Amino acid sequence: MLAEGATAERLYREAIERLSRIHTRGSQTLARAYLLYGEWLRRQHRRVDAREQLRVAHAMLGDMCAEAFAERARRELQATGETVRKRTAQALDELTPQEAQVARLAAGGQTNPEIGAHLFLSSRTVEWHLGKVFGKLGISSRKELSSALPDIANGVSA
Repeated sequence: MLAEGATAERLYREAIERLSRIHTRGSQTLARAYLLYGEWLRRQHRRVDAREQLRVAHAMLGDMCAEAFAERARRELQATGETVRKRTAQALDELTPQEAQVARLAAGGQTNPEIGAHLFLSSRTVEWHLGKVFGKLGISSRKELSSALPDIANGVSA
């Protein structure tokens, strides 16, 4: 991570190759190596090369529910100009009943304290549930809830 230029690239590639030999595709260490290499490539203004690494990282991290790292990979992909496919109503099946209910109320315009009062939860717990919902749906704000899950916005719950 401290090397520069061609040396850095050689070391990133070597790390991925070595980790691929000792870890399975479900390895968070391997996925993070792809992420770091993709980030480095983007900083080198090699957007097309970065996308390839970041797509792999995003898919692997998403599959293993490493939501914070998957979100980081998604943001990096967007920074390269890639349109990252958002999850659709199929993601409704992935939400817990509590997450679906919180999402429905948030999509309906209620604030965290209002949702908390309605569900007998603290505002912080509501915020935590929304963070999980955003990660599962591949969105980053309440404004995107309605379009990400139209069924929830229309009052249909899981």
